[in-house]
Amino acid sequence: MPTRRQFLQVGLAGAALLAAARLLERPAPMPPLRVLDPSRAAIVGALAPVVLEGSLPSGEPGRGQALREVVAGFDAALALLPSAARDEVGQLLSLLAFGPARVLLAGVHVPLEEAAPRDIAAFLTRWRTSRFDLARAGYQALTQLLQAAWYDNPSSWPAIGYPGPLALGARASP
Repeated sequence: MPTRRQFLQVGLAGAALLAAARLLERPAPMPPLRVLDPSRAAIVGALAPVVLEGSLPSGEPGRGQALREVVAGFDAALALLPSAARDEVGQLLSLLAFGPARVLLAGVHVPLEEAAPRDIAAFLTRWRTSRFDLARAGYQALTQLLQAAWYDNPSSWPAIGYPGPLALGARASP
């Protein structure tokens, strides 16, 4: 059982790591997205094919377009979250963009945009099965937002047999 002192030390170390990640994060011009900056959008784009494996189109140009739509959908879903939740996801993405934090938290030694899908899948599996609530919460936030971004997209509906929402005034047949 951790002592109060150890708990405080870990908390302070985490705060210092987050502050360093924010200070050292590469500034980039804002893309035409509402919440994500280019480095965070690139991370979402790297996670999407792993989380949505088997769901995205396999060939180009459909796959590239689907990935762009997933990133845009993730951004749109993030924009609808309360500001506290939006900030937490933003902080998580910043940590994954910051090399030392990414290595420490995810065990991935290269930027996620350059990582092999098996390395991304391995870190997501570690987070999903972690004994730490924070890692499991990070896994759930990322994967649920990615899945919502894809399955909210009408491009994904034919593959799952969903005809789309009923038109207003239309009645379902018995």
